[in-house]
Parts: sequence; structure tokens; C-alpha cells
Amino acid sequence: MDTPNNIVYSVTADSTGGRAGTSTVDALGLTLDLRAPKELGGPGGGANPEALFAMGYGACFQGAMGLAAKQMGIDTANSVVRTTVGFGPEGESYAITATLEVFVPGVELDRVQALADRAHELCPYSKATRGNVPVTVKAVPAL
Repeated sequence: MDTPNNIVYSVTADSTGGRAGTSTVDALGLTLDLRAPKELGGPGGGANPEALFAMGYGACFQGAMGLAAKQMGIDTANSVVRTTVGFGPEGESYAITATLEVFVPGVELDRVQALADRAHELCPYSKATRGNVPVTVKAVPAL
């Protein structure tokens, strides 16, 4: 288990009403209305846990790519990480999957894949999902 030696930042969110409620981060003055996607029988048109997870994972992975890029001498200034989170039935409940597509313009695909693989080793979201969530990380020639 990867546990930090020293917590240097923490954030708290208060959620009510599940997929038809709200989630608030007081420290940021941020409140989101949550809406189940139409594919799950909801009204759609609002944030949902999978979308928020995709955004968080992609942003965190981009940060890990920056660290890996410094180690590998790759410029990621114009890179894009597209994160797709899947959600579906599993046993008596539900489970998620994640796919991260990594695009770095002007860099050979095999080097981008090596970069993405290294970022996957470093990213805290990747560490948190490892062994629990099927995650695919792949370099792509364009997005």
C-alpha cells in the first residue's frame, strides 16, 4: 500500500442525495449539482461521480506525466490526456474501468507510450486504482 509519509494537503467534500444531490467543497466555494446520466435512468445534464473521477484522474495523470517528462527529456507542454471512465454492473453492485489516452504532439508513439507507462507508475490515482480498477494507458497519434 502506498501511504504518504506526511500529508501536505487534504480536501473535504460533503455530498448529499447521492446521484440526485449535491457535492460541496467549502474550501473552494464549489458546489455541484449531481445528476445521474441518462444511460443510468437519470435526467443527465449535471455532474456525476464518473465524470468527476475522469477529470481528477486525467489532471493528476497529466501532473505525473510532467514529472516523468522531466526525467525523460520530453516536452509535454501541448500534451493531452483523455480519460474515459466506464461504469457498469458487477456482481450485486457496480464497478468502473478507466482508459487514459495520451497524446504528445511531435513525439514518437513509442516514446509517448514509455512516458505514459512511467506516469502510470507515479500517478497517485494510478496507485489508488492498481489492483482494483482495470486501467488501460495508451499512447495515441492524435486526439
